[in-house]
Amino acid sequence: MRTLIYLLALAAAPAALPAMAQNVRITPLGSHDGELCAFDRALIFEDPDGTRVLYDAGRTVRGADDPRLGKIDAVLLTHVHGDHIGDSHSPSANAGSCAAPDVSISDTPNSNTVNVVMGKAAPLVVGGEMHFFFQQKVKSLGGDPAKLVRLARFGAGVAIGKVQVISVPAAHTNGLPPAFLDKGQAELLAANGLTAYVGPPGGFVVRFSNGLVAYLSGDTGITTDQQMVGAYYKPNLAVMSIGGNPNMTGPQEAGFVMNEYVRPASVIATHVNEAATQGGKVLPNTKTAAFQKAAKMPVYVPLSGKTMEFDGSGHCRAGC
Repeated sequence: MRTLIYLLALAAAPAALPAMAQNVRITPLGSHDGELCAFDRALIFEDPDGTRVLYDAGRTVRGADDPRLGKIDAVLLTHVHGDHIGDSHSPSANAGSCAAPDVSISDTPNSNTVNVVMGKAAPLVVGGEMHFFFQQKVKSLGGDPAKLVRLARFGAGVAIGKVQVISVPAAHTNGLPPAFLDKGQAELLAANGLTAYVGPPGGFVVRFSNGLVAYLSGDTGITTDQQMVGAYYKPNLAVMSIGGNPNMTGPQEAGFVMNEYVRPASVIATHVNEAATQGGKVLPNTKTAAFQKAAKMPVYVPLSGKTMEFDGSGHCRAGC
């Protein structure tokens, strides 16, 4: 009997493996292992074809040599605020506290994002007028701007392997801090309390080869553009920023956007601006907990280093 059971299990195994291989793997790269913390933004999406895309490196990717990165085929950036472009990064895993991570390694004037792009020779995908700035930055570092910076303005897209990345609007701001500019320009802007505007911020819709369609909101308030995203692109997974005042939708507004406009099968909460978890469990009385209650669909928490797997219909099949 045991032999028969073993043979049946062995016969079933090859059939199960291809199904697992068709999942999109999503790995958060946060500041503290196994937690969701205040500065966490970065996610790696891995398509079943092996294409790996980094979303908003921010301050928690520990430079281009961060061993968690592995192969990177493209880098997506929603806007140039310091916590997304990366004005600094953590010196090591678990540095500082979850509520106030240590990000004492400066990345200006290049940015953490540009350092990763150069180190991985991976093209940066941006919208608005951001490509002009990044082309010059890449060129100044000896890179080929034509290969390493790709433009995708609203409604346009680029292909990375079998992955299609489409730019969509976000209701936010996009001023480049003076620290990323040449000294003379930086001093002039700083003296006048100004940033360098580089066009509108954005989000992305990413279509994967297994049928998964993910809406990456970027930093945003409520906008009817999100209704368009839901109606036309029909994302079945959303990565929604919920940090709240004074920068973006809070948990209740984000819940409304998910329930009424985008309507995905599943949501990943991000940009929570708080120590959302302890021991990998969502803390009560947090914005993250409030968002989980407000949304009608499952809301998953991106714990740093813990890979989640989603099938083509937007349902989590492992790691959630």
